[in-house]
Amino acid sequence: MRFHSSLFAPALGALLLGAAAAQAQDTKAPEDKTKRPSPPATASAVVDGTTVAIDYSRPSVKGRKVFGELVPYGQVWRTGANEATTFTVSKAVKINGKPLAAGTYGLFTIPTATAWTVIFNKVPNQWGAFKYSAAQDALRLSVPAKKTAAPVEQFEITVDKTGTVALKWENTEADFTVK
Repeated sequence: MRFHSSLFAPALGALLLGAAAAQAQDTKAPEDKTKRPSPPATASAVVDGTTVAIDYSRPSVKGRKVFGELVPYGQVWRTGANEATTFTVSKAVKINGKPLAAGTYGLFTIPTATAWTVIFNKVPNQWGAFKYSAAQDALRLSVPAKKTAAPVEQFEITVDKTGTVALKWENTEADFTVK
């Protein structure tokens, strides 16, 4: 059997290029998430001996109309940007009086002009809300939406020592309490 070098050389070249590309992917440095347009942030506090921690990304208004347009009313929102926001409690708690077991949850919301549905979902690690399933909800509650005292350019979540969690962006704030 004779090999035709005109066929063998291109095949060998393609094989070597594929191997080099695979090796380059394996050595690729992890993404520096702090350089994203919506950088990561954490809000946390110890409330009555329980650690409450929220990991999220902080999108900016950038002159856009946020609620009702960029974030449509009546639709599930990841409550931030990029990966879904996560909500972690080290012990079982009550959220606005309703029980929630210790653990990590996806924190989603459904904003409207007057009230937000706050959702603690059993699937915390997902990109955005694209695979969100209401069947996986551990807890849902409704909280009033109110106007902020001043515009909030970059989305912000705060947790204070009393257990109040505030979600603030543009000119809107929605709060719930962890006890």
